[in-house]
Amino acid sequence: MARWLRPLVGALLLLEGAAALSFLHHRYEEMVQALFRVQSQCPYVTRIYSIGRSVEGRHLYVLEFSDYPGIHEPLEPEFKYVGNMHGNEVLGRELLLQLSEFLCEEYRRGNERITRLIHDTRIHIMPSMNPDGYEVAAKQGPDSNGYLTGRNNANGVDLNRNFPDLNTFMYYSGEISGPNHHIPLPDNWKSQVEPETLAVIQWISSYNFVLSANLHGGAVVANYPYDKSQDQRFRSHRRTVNTPTPDDKLFQKLAKTYSYAHGWMHRGWNCGDYFADGITNGASWYSLSKGMQDFNYLYTNCFEITLELSCNKFPPEEDLERQWMANREALVAFIEEVHQGIKGMVSDENNNAIAGAVISVQGISHDITSGDMGDYFRLLLPGTYTVTASADGYQSQTVTTTVGPAAPSLVHFQLKQDVVRKPPERKASGTRMSNKALQKKVVPRATRRGTQR
Repeated sequence: MARWLRPLVGALLLLEGAAALSFLHHRYEEMVQALFRVQSQCPYVTRIYSIGRSVEGRHLYVLEFSDYPGIHEPLEPEFKYVGNMHGNEVLGRELLLQLSEFLCEEYRRGNERITRLIHDTRIHIMPSMNPDGYEVAAKQGPDSNGYLTGRNNANGVDLNRNFPDLNTFMYYSGEISGPNHHIPLPDNWKSQVEPETLAVIQWISSYNFVLSANLHGGAVVANYPYDKSQDQRFRSHRRTVNTPTPDDKLFQKLAKTYSYAHGWMHRGWNCGDYFADGITNGASWYSLSKGMQDFNYLYTNCFEITLELSCNKFPPEEDLERQWMANREALVAFIEEVHQGIKGMVSDENNNAIAGAVISVQGISHDITSGDMGDYFRLLLPGTYTVTASADGYQSQTVTTTVGPAAPSLVHFQLKQDVVRKPPERKASGTRMSNKALQKKVVPRATRRGTQR
C-alpha cells in the first residue's frame, strides 16, 4: 500500500473511540483493574492469563483477543505485543492498555476492520514484562525520574540483556554450515535467566507466534534484527555494523509499516538522532547481546521488531493522548502484517497433522516449523517462491507459489511416508558441536553500552 494512503486507511478507526479512554499512568493494581475491565466489557472475545510472576511476585498478565479465546484455531496466526520490558520506559505500557480498550470498544461498535482483525487473528497483549521496575520508576514520577531508575528488574538485571545468547552460537555454526533457526538452548539456560525472562521463554515456546513487537522508549525508531553484530565476537570495543538477517527486506518492510503509520517516526529526525524512514538495523545502531528480538527469530517461528516510541522514557500524563493518536493506526496496521506470505497445513496421506515439519524457502536460509495442529505460517514479501516441506519419516514435497500483496497464499502439503529404510545413525564426526561444547569454545562478551533497547 502506498505510504500516503496510511492516513486514509486510518480513518477507518472511529475517532470517537478515543473519548472512552483514560489517559493516565497506571500503577500495577490499576493496570490489572484496567485489563479485567476490558475483559468484562468484551467477555466473548477476550481472555486474561498469567505467564508467571516477577521477582517480587507480581503476575505477568496477558490479555488475549480472539473469536475463540483460549483456543488456537488452525490457520489463524498468533500475534503478540510486549510492553514495559524496561520498567522506566512506560509509554508502551500505557499504549497497550489504550489499545486493549480500543479494540474492545471498536468491536462492540461493529467496526468492520477491528472485527475482522479479531476474528482472523489471535492477539496477545502483555502491557508489562517488568512490573517491579515500573513501580520503582513510578515512585519517582515523570518529573524527577532518573534515566535508569527502574530500568532493571528487582534483582537489578536488564531483561533485554538476559536471554540466552543464541547469536554467538549462530555466528559460530554459520562457519560450519549450521542453522540460524530453532537453535537449541544451552543445557544450563534456566539458571542464567531471571523469573520474568524464564516466563517469557516458556510462553513463546508454548504458542506458535508468527509476528511480534516489544515496545521501548528513549528514542523514536522501529528497530529490526539482528541486534548483535558478528564482529562483537572478536572485538571488545563498540562497533556499529549493519548485520542483516536472511529476511532483511521483510524486516525492513515490517518496520516501515509501523514507521509510516506513526505520526512522525517516518520523518527520521527524532530525539536528536536521524534514522532514514524511521527504521534501523539493530546492530547498525549499536550491538546488543542477549536481546529478546534476536532470541525470538533464532529460537522460534516468530519475527519480532523493537519499537522505540518516545524521547522521554516516562512522558507526563498530558502527553499520553497525543502519543496515543500518533501510535493508534500504527499499532493496528502492524498487527495486520501477520496476514502476509504463505500459510497452510502439513499432513500425512491419511490427513493426520504433522507437527514440527520444516518449511524451507529457496533463497532464504531461515526455516520455520509447523505447529502442534500441523499448520504453519511463513511471512514473505510479494513474489514467487519455491517452498519445501519436510519431516522425519516422510518424503519431502516442493511446490512453487506466488505471494500477492494482500491476503496470504494457501499452500498445503501432504507428505508421503518414507518407506526407504535408513542406515543406522552414526555418531557425529566432529563437524557439529553441542551447545555445551560451543559454550566452552565461544565465550559471549557483554557488548551493550547504550540505554535504550
